[in-house]
Amino acid sequence: MTHPTNAPFTDPAAVARYAEGPRRNVPGYDSLLRMSRILLAERVPADGRVLVVGAGGGLELEDMALAHPGWRFDGVDPSQPMLDLAAQRLQSAGVPGDRVALHHGYVQSAPAGPFDGATCLLTFHFVPREERVPMLEEIRRRLKPGAPLVVAHLSVADGAGPGGQGGAGERDLWLSRYAAFQVASGVPPEHAARAREKVAAELAVLTPEEDEAILREAGFSDVRMFYMGFAFRGWVGLA
Repeated sequence: MTHPTNAPFTDPAAVARYAEGPRRNVPGYDSLLRMSRILLAERVPADGRVLVVGAGGGLELEDMALAHPGWRFDGVDPSQPMLDLAAQRLQSAGVPGDRVALHHGYVQSAPAGPFDGATCLLTFHFVPREERVPMLEEIRRRLKPGAPLVVAHLSVADGAGPGGQGGAGERDLWLSRYAAFQVASGVPPEHAARAREKVAAELAVLTPEEDEAILREAGFSDVRMFYMGFAFRGWVGLA
């Protein structure tokens, strides 16, 4: 599986700054983490096993591990420096090493499971559209029947919905709001402008309708949106 935007996650300076990024970029990031583990906990037992796709950095691993001391985790990420950062974060948080296994690579590198639940947060916008269904199918085949998957990533309307309303102007508006949130969070305006341009030019940002359809095409049922923060959206579905 290709990962055309992986370069920033191998740059030492970018890796060192990573923990600052989600809270500056994603409205309600800490609440998103809490909501994600609440949705998982509806079906993941107290001694459950959770697959974390795109685990580099370790922010969601830390959040879930501290909130659910009986859960065990397998995290997978294509960036070894980001996995190293995750390991450091978990160690600093006092999470025992035998509760978390980190795997370098893509979903295919993860154990077969079966897992009681899975997350894939702030990852799919790096994945080309044609690779998303195969990636989701790899996740689903590792889950127990009925196990939840929680995803959240950039997803912006572009006028493809009913009535033909919106268009490029609507997409531009939401990306401008994404940049404005960064500025309000302390990012210099010129940096926010460059980030917005990079998102528009390089990332695979689909519409919410496309994202939901892809989840269903990959075999997930009862797909429900649970989160929206300007240009980001999140869903939960069942394997």
